Amino acid sequence: MMDSSTDSPSRQPEATNPFSSVPIEITISVGKARPLIRDLLKLGKDAVLPLDKRVDDPVELYVGDRLIARGELEELEGDQKGQLAVRLTEVADLKDGIA
Repeated sequence: MMDSSTDSPSRQPEATNPFSSVPIEITISVGKARPLIRDLLKLGKDAVLPLDKRVDDPVELYVGDRLIARGELEELEGDQKGQLAVRLTEVADLKDGIA
């Protein structure tokens, strides 16, 4: 039987690592557009720029240029209604460096 006062090995490094509370910025990519420059120069207010993805396609989460996860966009409910969020569907194995 494991002593309840001892943290599990997977949790201990988190508590002792000084970087565990440093915030990072995650970029969510919903798609890309590849207009010709002449078309880009014509864009103005209310112009629509089509992306290479559909509304239901997964979005990609990046830290820097590294893909760390994929997910689905959804809208939060309750007090945060209208705010976008991402529900993760795939997560890279960051511990072993496998994407």
